Amino acid sequence: MLTTACEEQAECSLSGKQFVRLKDFIYSHCGIKITEAKRTMVEARLRKRLKSLGIESFSLYCDYLFSAKGMEEELTHMIDQVTTNKTDFFRESAHFDYLARKALPELTAIKKTITVWSAGCSTGEEPYTLAMVLSEFAGGRPGVRFMILATDISTRVLEKAKVAVYDGETVEPIPPALKHKYLLRSKDRTRDLYRMKPELRECVKFRQLNLMDGDFGFREQMDIIFCRNVIIYFDKPTQEQLLKRFCGLLSPYGYLFMGHSETLFGMDLPLVQAAPTVYRKRP
Repeated sequence: MLTTACEEQAECSLSGKQFVRLKDFIYSHCGIKITEAKRTMVEARLRKRLKSLGIESFSLYCDYLFSAKGMEEELTHMIDQVTTNKTDFFRESAHFDYLARKALPELTAIKKTITVWSAGCSTGEEPYTLAMVLSEFAGGRPGVRFMILATDISTRVLEKAKVAVYDGETVEPIPPALKHKYLLRSKDRTRDLYRMKPELRECVKFRQLNLMDGDFGFREQMDIIFCRNVIIYFDKPTQEQLLKRFCGLLSPYGYLFMGHSETLFGMDLPLVQAAPTVYRKRP
């Protein structure tokens, strides 16, 4: 009886072999490096999928995931569970100050239509922050137009971003004047909820994208790329490969904004530093 109980417990846990198989697949498919220290986190998150699917063990779940049917039906759900999505409105606010004060005036002196990419946009706080900043900038400059593309590998966070409903605590970092101008408060005052106004939502186009895909599928060059606190999940060779592809996509004099915990040290890239974690492409 004791042996049977132990076997049942083992079946309900993520084994070392199963974890290695999953983390190796996630790395090859998404570029995300998951260490042994994250094993408990992966197990806890995937347990929700087992419960949702009515699957009794991780062994059976892996069999399903790696089947042709699983690759078609379950892969996206698995990626949704294991990826981390942490973001805020006006996160690392110095970037948005630099954008409005320096980058946008310089770019619009060259061209009037500015194309921006929020890569790893999570639940939408970053691209909607960009939409507010660019709307404010364009408002006083006739002829200036912009478009914002926001992408993420997780379909779950993209759905939330498209709905654009946030609670009061989440929208707290937005300056009051911008909050009044661009957000709608719920008529039900017992629910502390806000939604981006339609005109702001229309500024952002959301798309599911795996940064490891060989072709991003963009027809236009990007004048500004925000890819902040994303490459920290990749190893150094993957980071450099991805950043070279970003540089190939950037227009001459285009800007790349990185997270403050990220560095380009030791990488051979056609970029010059314009400000802390802000880089400009050499023409």
